[in-house]
Amino acid sequence: MAMAAPGRCGVELVRAGLKVWQLGPHAVREWVAPFRSLLGCQRRCVSSMGAATFSNPRLASASRHYGQGSAMDHFVGVSQPENSLTACAPAVSMYRDEQNLLLVQPPDMPENPRVLRVVLLGAPNAGKSTLSNQLLGRNVFPVSKKVHTTRCQALGVITEKESQVVRTCKILLDTPGIISPVKQKRHHLELSLLEDPWKSMESADLVLVLVDVSDKWTRNQLSPQVLQCLTQFSQVPSILVLNKVDCLKQKSILLELTAALTEGVVNGKKLNIRQAFRPCPDTHCPRPAAKDLKTQSEKNAGKIGWPNFQEIFMLSALSQEDVKTLKQYLLAQAQPGPWEFHSGVLTSQTPEEICINKIREKLLEYLPQEVPYNVQQKTVVWEEGPSGELIIHQNLLVPKESHMRILIGEKGHLISQIAQEVGRDLMDIFLCDIQIRLSVKLLK
Repeated sequence: MAMAAPGRCGVELVRAGLKVWQLGPHAVREWVAPFRSLLGCQRRCVSSMGAATFSNPRLASASRHYGQGSAMDHFVGVSQPENSLTACAPAVSMYRDEQNLLLVQPPDMPENPRVLRVVLLGAPNAGKSTLSNQLLGRNVFPVSKKVHTTRCQALGVITEKESQVVRTCKILLDTPGIISPVKQKRHHLELSLLEDPWKSMESADLVLVLVDVSDKWTRNQLSPQVLQCLTQFSQVPSILVLNKVDCLKQKSILLELTAALTEGVVNGKKLNIRQAFRPCPDTHCPRPAAKDLKTQSEKNAGKIGWPNFQEIFMLSALSQEDVKTLKQYLLAQAQPGPWEFHSGVLTSQTPEEICINKIREKLLEYLPQEVPYNVQQKTVVWEEGPSGELIIHQNLLVPKESHMRILIGEKGHLISQIAQEVGRDLMDIFLCDIQIRLSVKLLK
């Protein structure tokens, strides 16, 4: 009975953390959605809850030292789920200068360092960001079902014992030009995405080709862009990862897909699998566009797979246990060589970029059609509060009144929900108290 009160305290803390503050008279033209985590209150309850790990007022530094997975969960005493973030993953500094210094700091290498540079190759929505986050142990890359969630190339670094795996980039595969100027303008994408995406392949040690097996329109063959990359850099070892296997009702399809995508050959050995896909009339097996088929046939002359994959992995990027097997394989493939980064580096993104991407992730998730692509983000405040918390204020600028109403939502529920979710995500990335404020304004 003595522990009942602390338990109720934890529940109340969670409930209170989800409350939405009421606004003033200016809510018609500007809706502000704050999210204030209650770690200050939690600190006062530390002794009664028995969670003395973060008794230091500077939660960020203490968390970074002990490598905790979630600040809120450890305070309230919530057990980590099966797909929880890896405990050993370093936190990202909330200070830009500190993050920049860490990126240029000499690596703290062991006596026998090993390194592997990996390029992640896959079509839009294949699960590249989800897989990257799971491999890194923290959700530092934005994830969305909509296209062009990733708007810049960023590094991800995995360091364990003497091995360091650097995910150099995620190559975005779309049209034959990768990202066309028309789509760049329509979705307000960064100009860097129009540059040659194969540049990072020149220094790659391994290519990871990711295929979404739940997409029946694209899973039967590798795209012309993937085949172009693999052919152009055939000297770089490659592996095939079949993602979203949990979405398949008939697991036998995986064997057929493996035969098709590898042309029946893996690591130089012929597979003993029956013919995967037989030609069938268009009336029974329609395809998205005849023009795409013509382009594919012209570029690949009927080639649908790559016979030089070294390994095949079948997994769900959402499953930590599945990804763990792939992660151990990547670490084992690391070759003797100097590390490129300090072991405390998780990503090359600045803290502000991570925040912007997290907000954009929620905009893409909750806003319809082209609306999220027309939202401009402007960070107004990024500073440390009196108790060591991170205070963020960002303006979301929209071109139309109708977009403003959609983003605010009924009684401000949508923008409040976005602020709450972003706040929780950033707390797990920076491991510090977060106070975030989102303001929706009409673009002038």
